[in-house]
Amino acid sequence: MEAKQIEEIKRHFGVVAEALRSDIRQIAEGHSVIRHELQEMRNEFRDEFKEVRTLLPATTVVTR
Repeated sequence: MEAKQIEEIKRHFGVVAEALRSDIRQIAEGHSVIRHELQEMRNEFRDEFKEVRTLLPATTVVTR
C-alpha cells in the first residue's frame, strides 16, 4: 500500500468515526429524554394512585 492510500484510509476512518460519535450522542440524548418522560409518568401515576387510595375508604364507608 502506498502512503497516499494509507492517508486516504485514515481520513475515511476519521469521517466514519465522527459520524458514529454523532449517532451515539443523539442516541444518548434521546435516552435521557425518554428516562425523564418515564419518570414524569411514574410521578403522575403515583399521585393518581394516592388520590384513588384516599377516595377508596370513603367510598367503601358510603356503600355499606
